[in-house]
Amino acid sequence: MSSNKYDLTTSWGAPVGDNQNSMTAGSRGPTLIQDVHLLEKLAHFNRERVPERVVHAKGAGAHGYFEVTNDVTRYTKASFLSEVGKRTPVFVRFSTVAGELGSADTVRDPRGFAVKFYTEEGNYDLVGNNTPVFFIRDAIKFPDFIHTQKRHPQTHLKNPNAVWDFWSLSPESLHQVTILMSDRGIPATYRHMHGYGSHTFKWVNAQGEGVWVKYHFKTEQGIKNLDVDLAAKLAGENPDYHTEDLFNAIANGDYPAWKLCVQIMPLEDANTYRFDPFDVTKVWSQKDYPLIEVGRMVLDRNPDNYFAEVEQATFSPGNFVPGIEASPDKMLQGRLFAYSDAHRYRVGVNHNLLPINRPIAPVNNNQRDGQMRFDGNGGASVYYEPNSYGGASESPAHRTAPFEVSGMADSVAYDRDDHYTQAGDLYRLMSEAERDRLVRNIVAAMKPVEKDEIKIRQIGHWHKADPDLGQRIADGLGLPAPQNE
Repeated sequence: MSSNKYDLTTSWGAPVGDNQNSMTAGSRGPTLIQDVHLLEKLAHFNRERVPERVVHAKGAGAHGYFEVTNDVTRYTKASFLSEVGKRTPVFVRFSTVAGELGSADTVRDPRGFAVKFYTEEGNYDLVGNNTPVFFIRDAIKFPDFIHTQKRHPQTHLKNPNAVWDFWSLSPESLHQVTILMSDRGIPATYRHMHGYGSHTFKWVNAQGEGVWVKYHFKTEQGIKNLDVDLAAKLAGENPDYHTEDLFNAIANGDYPAWKLCVQIMPLEDANTYRFDPFDVTKVWSQKDYPLIEVGRMVLDRNPDNYFAEVEQATFSPGNFVPGIEASPDKMLQGRLFAYSDAHRYRVGVNHNLLPINRPIAPVNNNQRDGQMRFDGNGGASVYYEPNSYGGASESPAHRTAPFEVSGMADSVAYDRDDHYTQAGDLYRLMSEAERDRLVRNIVAAMKPVEKDEIKIRQIGHWHKADPDLGQRIADGLGLPAPQNE
């Protein structure tokens, strides 16, 4: 007998005498309700799946560390960035966006790129994508946008009519759609793609001085993308291709790494820059705001259990630490609420107590009770603030840095609406072979759309970005191109 053999038990720790046969009245039954082990097994099995994420349902994750390689203390007082050589443990989750939990990895879709830094001042989550921009720039449009990426309520099939109808009526999406339809729309692996914070954030230094910041994770493996036909083949033969690749690379000691760089913008430039710096459908030119190296992220350990560490991992762009704050980016402002609220529904109100989400910093708050509270629930400690009994109290030194706001309370759009320049610039930067593939991908994606009205409207956006691009897509669809304006 093996020395490490141990008894199977119930969830309450009692040994199980028979795990092969139900307790019945005689050899033919019926089954007895007093077989509580059977009832517990079936009841738990029925509840083994938490609701999948509405977006980013399919994903893979890994542990690692972030090491500071350049002094950025002039810009931020964040403790995990306070000295060169300092290491902070991280957990990273990569994902597709639109598909369900069982969908294929190699579909044309943005990839989520979420990083949890376990700092001594609390967890800092940077929740972005493998693209520097997004489809929309106001959170009020997010549920409608995601509905178009999901399934038709009657047919339960993907609906290209909804996809292109929404995009053609939302011209701010053009930049992201151009990226999506390019070679970068299908990364070769999670290791061979960049990551971005996408939004603008604010860094604040020890003197209370602020700057606007954008994050860029540059893959050290190099950018590699998949051919369309190969991606489709893999989707059928190995739908978990990216998940498998990441796990095997780390298991074999081929640890993927990214260099973290930032763009820094003085606060006052936000009022004069030629694009609104808080509009997540736009990028900042690196000629205007060059990349500054910050550090290096390495993933060197696979999860021990997928559900406990990857599926139950919860990220929120609202998880800040001192020295890092939000910007007025309207899309970010909505995400500050929506992400944590999704986790409260999907995993539970106490999701931050789970080992994968629990900070390494001490947690002292007045939150008590709630479903699945599995620690000491605060014991007999003080449970309110302010108090006279030595309980936790606020720390004025860590107040958020103020910034000026003005204007009438109203439902208003961004005041700059150039949705075409950056998409056109991207097209003009491509090689002729890349342009050919872009046009081919767009035409193939738009052909199933039933209404020519939608196609023509979208062609009009491509034409405004670049007349050559608009003409080539129109030719591919057999439709007239817009006349020059």
